Amino acid sequence: MAAEPVQIRGAAPADAAALPNVRPRNEGTPLHVEWFDAARVNLSAAERRAATITTRRTVKKEWQAAWLVRAIQLIDLTTLAGDDTEERVARLCAKARKPLRDDLVAALGLDFSLTTGAVCVYPAMVPAAVRALEGSGVPVASVATGFPAGLIPTRLKLEEIRYAVEEGAAEIDIVITRSHVLDQNWRALHDEVRAMRAACGDAHLKAILATGDLRSLRNVYKASMVAMMAGADFIKTSTGKEDVNATLPVSLVMARAIRDYRALTGFDVGFKPAGGIRTAKDALAWMTLMKEELGTDWLEPELFRLGASALLGDIDRQLEHFVTGRYSADNRHAVA
Repeated sequence: MAAEPVQIRGAAPADAAALPNVRPRNEGTPLHVEWFDAARVNLSAAERRAATITTRRTVKKEWQAAWLVRAIQLIDLTTLAGDDTEERVARLCAKARKPLRDDLVAALGLDFSLTTGAVCVYPAMVPAAVRALEGSGVPVASVATGFPAGLIPTRLKLEEIRYAVEEGAAEIDIVITRSHVLDQNWRALHDEVRAMRAACGDAHLKAILATGDLRSLRNVYKASMVAMMAGADFIKTSTGKEDVNATLPVSLVMARAIRDYRALTGFDVGFKPAGGIRTAKDALAWMTLMKEELGTDWLEPELFRLGASALLGDIDRQLEHFVTGRYSADNRHAVA
């Protein structure tokens, strides 16, 4: 017997990709070293606070299902492999357009078009992704600037950004030069990100800080502030290629930087953790962090994304368990 539809409370009836941009874009500011130069981060306190994220707050039953539906809307569905092909990208885009099976959508009572937040690919794969997503409203994001290391000349970084934008990318995930942070050369970092922002034009810029390479949470905070001053629309933890990628303590520090920047300038900046986010439980932890530290506005695709490739499969599995009361075999879940 088919399951009765379950109305998911808390899942907004809106297409994530079609959410209107209701707030002004971060214009950036001149470099103000005094805004962050004296900043200090207590590592043990940050770790203790991060440890409470998954213990002090939980969501259960239909509320958890609603949060997982929203998590789908927040995913930048990603493929960044050396053997990517147009066929693989097309399959990923098909999954982004239709992340859940029709029977699950019906059983959950979803009365809106559910898609992921974006599809993220290498610049060479942007044309294929644009074709595959035509008419869906799902934006194409492209990494650029010599991803993942970023160790190519600035001229080539800017050319790569312009190429991806010209081919149809609506969002650009850039990597910063880590040595600018390690050398405390904030002017060079500000000028670099500012030039990249200009090259993006109307495309939104996500600044990847590669926090696993920055050596301290203090450096993470300072780099976050400088990237936002330079006009970054999002700050992002990692490329997914570092030894240490997204962690809750790092994300907490970056969220606090976003909060401080908003208090100083009035601009809202988005946040994107990436690398190692594989399970529905992981997604709920980062969403809880956003809600507690920045508020419910940061549970919208406009201000929060989850960079992931395997996450959607586990969310699919958890939602099927909610609907049917049992976990299905892996072969029942599509592989993008």
